[in-house]
Amino acid sequence: MESSHTRSLFADFTRLIGQFKLPGLDLAAMLERRRKDIEAFAAINATTLAGLQSLGQKQADMLGTTMSGLQSLVTTKPDTSVRKPLANTGELVQRALHRALSNAQEVSSTVYTTQSDSYAIVSKRVAENVEDLKALLKPGK
Repeated sequence: MESSHTRSLFADFTRLIGQFKLPGLDLAAMLERRRKDIEAFAAINATTLAGLQSLGQKQADMLGTTMSGLQSLVTTKPDTSVRKPLANTGELVQRALHRALSNAQEVSSTVYTTQSDSYAIVSKRVAENVEDLKALLKPGK
């Protein structure tokens, strides 16, 4: 829905600007470049939103897992032997640390992916703008 609304706005704007013809200035090409810029920004926003949603979901999953672990610790009956709880405690701490490290890696991976995807979109659009500018500055145009 947003995309068609944006296109209709550009069509209206193009018609309005088209009334003002200036020699040596291709308004249609200029408007097309700006339209592509806005589409790139929209793609960046979509990528960022998807990354944030994924990050939120991962954090919710981590919280759920942690709460389940805490609940299982509270509901299990302690062992009566003295050495057994110490071994279980060490093992529980080791598992918790391993899970925390794994969770941190997942979060950083999600953030990195989102940032690199957004950077790729921006880089592509900047390269296109540079090529457009080179074409405009060529002698004989």
